[in-house]
Amino acid sequence: MKVDLFDFDLPPESIALRPAEPRDAARLLVAAQDHLDDLIVRDLPGLLRPGDLLVVNNTRVIPARFSGRIGEARVEITLHQAVGADAWTAFVRPAKKFRLDARVVIDGGLEAQVTGRGEGGEVTLAFPLAGPALMAAFAEAGTMPLPPYIARRRAPDARDRDDYQTMFAKVEGSVAAPTAGLHFTPELLAAITARGVEMTAVTLNVGAGTFLPVKADDTADHLMHAEYGEVTAATAEAIAAARARGGRIVAVGTTSLRLLESAAGPDGVVHPFAGSTRIFITPGYQFRAVDVLMTNFHLPRSTLFMLVSAFVGLERARAIYDHAIAQGYRFYSYGDSSLLFRTSS
Repeated sequence: MKVDLFDFDLPPESIALRPAEPRDAARLLVAAQDHLDDLIVRDLPGLLRPGDLLVVNNTRVIPARFSGRIGEARVEITLHQAVGADAWTAFVRPAKKFRLDARVVIDGGLEAQVTGRGEGGEVTLAFPLAGPALMAAFAEAGTMPLPPYIARRRAPDARDRDDYQTMFAKVEGSVAAPTAGLHFTPELLAAITARGVEMTAVTLNVGAGTFLPVKADDTADHLMHAEYGEVTAATAEAIAAARARGGRIVAVGTTSLRLLESAAGPDGVVHPFAGSTRIFITPGYQFRAVDVLMTNFHLPRSTLFMLVSAFVGLERARAIYDHAIAQGYRFYSYGDSSLLFRTSS
């Protein structure tokens, strides 16, 4: 499909620079098949049914953005994905400075060596530390990897260490937040549980590739970057039990949805999964695992808006976004949310 089909105009003032306070006070655009309702996230329990299963992403964002130098040249690094206990791929600027075997001195003293270069523009960096010690060094030297559309307008600060982390965050490894989960509070989760809705978690470590624009003219020519994910046997069993009792699978975020669809067989059964996924969902995709999607509002021409268009139909997706813009919804990572029901539901 032509990428131009997924373009739309968004006023700059629609981009949220801070999250709503409290988190569950954010607006929620509910898009059933025949109408749109303007609610707030706190209304979510009443939109779910007893027996439904909420699937959240329990990945934890690490401080993954660094400044440093190679020789006398200043450089910038955004980690992408772990490729070993002591090595990460990363997107870097200026890329031409990151020659093989180049030594990078990160502000604060952490060092790295360039050990590889990828076709997608990323480099591989090897560090002298590994495991928890390396994570501690990242926490000391790094800043939270706010999306470019926020970072261009303000610098990360101490608030972002908490704001850009969901209440479910447990497994370190993401360099971007699974932003639909940012709206949840303990009080909201308690109300959802009281409704008779169960919850389970998957892990998808979101990479920096999520912020990369689609440069191809046609979706068939776009290369997705791999991201590591895990679906445990217990989660697969919880999904099967929800299906058996007639409950719906409600994915909190496109990250949860992409991983569940990666782990689902042709018959729709979700199996335990541990590995990388490059799944790229565009209109025409036949969903197998997810019935309802809670997700924030995404960039034009992005793979995530394409996913939304596949889930509800392109014409419906454009109508939803036109309504959101007209009604002043706040967009992107720190913005408001939507609750979408699959076209075939």
